[in-house]
Amino acid sequence: MRGRKVLALTAAVLASMLVLTSCKEQQSSGNLRIQVGVASYNQGDTFISELVRSFKEQLSQYESDEITTTVTVKDAAGVQRTQDDQVEELIDSGCNVLCVNLVDRTDPSEIIDLARENDVPIIFFNREPVAEDLMQWSGLYYVGAYAEQSGEIQGELAADIIRDNSSIDRNKDGKIQYVVLEGEAGHQDAIIRTEKVVDTLRNQGIKLEKLSYGIANWNRAQAENRMTQMIGQYPNKIELVLANNDDMALGAIDAYDKLNLTESSRPVFFGIDGTDEGLQAIVDEKMSGTVYNDKEGQAGAMAQLAMALVSGEGLDGIDFENEKYIYLPYQKISPDNVEEFLR
Repeated sequence: MRGRKVLALTAAVLASMLVLTSCKEQQSSGNLRIQVGVASYNQGDTFISELVRSFKEQLSQYESDEITTTVTVKDAAGVQRTQDDQVEELIDSGCNVLCVNLVDRTDPSEIIDLARENDVPIIFFNREPVAEDLMQWSGLYYVGAYAEQSGEIQGELAADIIRDNSSIDRNKDGKIQYVVLEGEAGHQDAIIRTEKVVDTLRNQGIKLEKLSYGIANWNRAQAENRMTQMIGQYPNKIELVLANNDDMALGAIDAYDKLNLTESSRPVFFGIDGTDEGLQAIVDEKMSGTVYNDKEGQAGAMAQLAMALVSGEGLDGIDFENEKYIYLPYQKISPDNVEEFLR
């Protein structure tokens, strides 16, 4: 019996040594291993899914005989507690840099503590943490875009199209009756995008009348349901739909399609993000415009930063704001230039 225990203990020790050897392979072999753990708030979000796919592609371009890269993606499905546990799993599995798309931008403390204790840097992306949290440790960074700019550009885009097409004001009352499809309740980006687009339209001289709004949590199916309800409340009165992202704009279009409403009774639709389906909707003349959230640029910045943080080289060549932030500009997409953004 004792012999079996000794054998079992020996096997366990050997297994532990193998795991440690695997995690430290870059030190023993001289190769550099970039092991990235990606913690996503919800992979069902089309924009996040496309950004993560681009990140994988761009990180793999750094591979060579001396450099290997691996990416492990975890989906929290909108639950912060789940994401906290997933980050711990990623660190325990040997990841040496994390890319975190927070479920709750105001609650990153446990993730930050775990990373700092294990000396694993974090690149937060898309959902910007509170500034005070990002300053807790030198190993914390953010890659994203300015929410204010997306709302302003959406407003400019809508104003241009409304001015050029008098038929949008179907009842000819000199005002545009509109509804808003917002992201999450209380979410910073959703609030800012909504406020900025409306302010910009008014500053551009467009007279507005708000009919209603619906929270759709960035989700196409939820947006379709909310839009169906609003169509029932305001039949043939809605002239403009402003959505905080493309998925919700597409959901609104789905609602009109399923109700078989004619073109003459449809509003104009505007989104944000420039997802593949959003761009195609502009080509198909279903959506009037969107705001391009540069997923390729953000993914490239994340890949470059991940390489620099693990290798210890190249940080000086990265253009940070306040030594922590990398922002990529939004761009206006209309039927006039959509072909430039199609891949």
